[in-house]
Amino acid sequence: MNVTETKGEGMIQLAVSGNVDTNTAPRLQSAVLTAFQKTSNVVLDMGQCPYLSSAGLRALLIGQKTASSKGGTFRLCNVQESVMKVLQMTKFDKVLTVDNVL
Repeated sequence: MNVTETKGEGMIQLAVSGNVDTNTAPRLQSAVLTAFQKTSNVVLDMGQCPYLSSAGLRALLIGQKTASSKGGTFRLCNVQESVMKVLQMTKFDKVLTVDNVL
């Protein structure tokens, strides 16, 4: 898994490519927390992420809680159908903001 950071106007976009699993979720969590040190608004582009494990869900939850504590936003975009099914089964789609699904 790789995470690529792009700075936008008042936000940072993190593009995730590859599977987010037990081995890679700590890198995602670190990237999200680092982004929140720079801004209050983070967008996670999940367009190249076909798999999300429970460890990945934890990283997303930490991102959401960090955004809330900073008065910012944490959004997911370009979520693949396989990942969206995981978010729906775990009800994370009710906790996270998902802008669009591929």
